[in-house]
Amino acid sequence: MSERIPNVVVSLGDPAGVGGEVTLKALQDIAIRNSAHWILVGDQALIDAAERTTGVKLADLGIELRDMQTMPATQAVRPGELRAEYGRAAAAYVHEATLMCLSGEADAMVTAPLNKEAVTMSGMKFSGHTEYIAEICGADDSRMLLAGVKFSVVHVSTHVSLREACKLDTERIIRTIVLGNDAMKLRGFERPRIAVCGLNPHAGEHGLFGTEDEEFIRPAVEVCRAMGINCEGPVAADTIFFKAAAGSHDLVVAMYHDQGHIPMKLLDFEATVNTSLGIPIIRTSVDHGTAFDIAGKNIASDSNMRAAMKMAVTMAERRIAQNEAADRERESV
Repeated sequence: MSERIPNVVVSLGDPAGVGGEVTLKALQDIAIRNSAHWILVGDQALIDAAERTTGVKLADLGIELRDMQTMPATQAVRPGELRAEYGRAAAAYVHEATLMCLSGEADAMVTAPLNKEAVTMSGMKFSGHTEYIAEICGADDSRMLLAGVKFSVVHVSTHVSLREACKLDTERIIRTIVLGNDAMKLRGFERPRIAVCGLNPHAGEHGLFGTEDEEFIRPAVEVCRAMGINCEGPVAADTIFFKAAAGSHDLVVAMYHDQGHIPMKLLDFEATVNTSLGIPIIRTSVDHGTAFDIAGKNIASDSNMRAAMKMAVTMAERRIAQNEAADRERESV
């Protein structure tokens, strides 16, 4: 591993949500605070509200705030309110943090939750963090990985209708398996054990319940196995998550959003970290929403934010080490 401490930027999410307060709480952990050079991207008004809620002062933590000034500093944030200006601000934070990673100013980014409806109210076309960040990066083939303590899940499709998700494509499945395998290696798994879910009940039962599993999924698995990836499938989705939780696999490839999200959130909602794949930067995120109902009450748990921060640091450290090793190899030629 590199001796250089990574620079990690945190976009603070919707000002009316819990992003600011869980970030301040997480940074009270001295191990997390010392694991990276942290930069927070948000508005001073957001930080002021989070400080009032938590009693934690950013200045006492020695952390830098990049004040985006999307809202007047004198304008008090109203926790729990759905507002277009808050959605616009949250999107601006994400945009700035992404540019910092693309420029090399930051080695990774962590995103606090924003509200899709609030962003849409501001006039933006917005389907989710992952897609928006991918657009800024100029990437058109992004994926979502949910990293848990027992196992992880990567999705072939996410924020599309179920009807659209069922239109499988073998090349897309191959790409998802490859991206998932690479991400798990970046997390420290030398040869990840991967299970690929079927689309239909019982993975189609040899065509009895549909032909998509044999027509699209099995060929993708065979291609990836020929590439040296340790994967199997299609496997029945109704049993593989139980087996993976017991230790059979490190990564499960889900065909659509709910196939992967439901078991992950049921098994370990607080420790699951959302990670974007298929983009040229490292991005992790909490796997919960803005929690408007409890925002400003100082009862939001920071455990998921701490998990997202730790994973961003781990992945950044490994990426830095890989790049330094590649540089040394080039210099030796």
